[in-house]
Amino acid sequence: MMDEYRRGWALRYLREAKAELNAARKMPYMAPSLVLESIRKARSAIYYSLGEPALIENIIRETAEKTQAINDPFLKVLIDIEATVEQLLQVEEIDGEKAMKQADDLLQLASDIVETLTGEKVED
Repeated sequence: MMDEYRRGWALRYLREAKAELNAARKMPYMAPSLVLESIRKARSAIYYSLGEPALIENIIRETAEKTQAINDPFLKVLIDIEATVEQLLQVEEIDGEKAMKQADDLLQLASDIVETLTGEKVED
């Protein structure tokens, strides 16, 4: 069961991630930084919807460092999300179209997770 504090933050980060991505589409000159911010906020929304973000992040990082196969499909998705985020954050010159597509996909996934766990739909 999610407490109201984490629920509120998950929904807030999801709304802000959507707003950042929409702003990136409208202002191409600011798109790289807005896309990265959108991705960070989408990840935060997922983490808050799952529990304590610092704990979730530690579990994901520790599991990703192990060399054995990951059997839990949801944990595998979270590790893939983290890898995508880290990859985009480390790239110096962002390919705008590709980054926008990745951010859009991540945002849709974050929406599905957060909306399922909170029971609330976040409109664009």
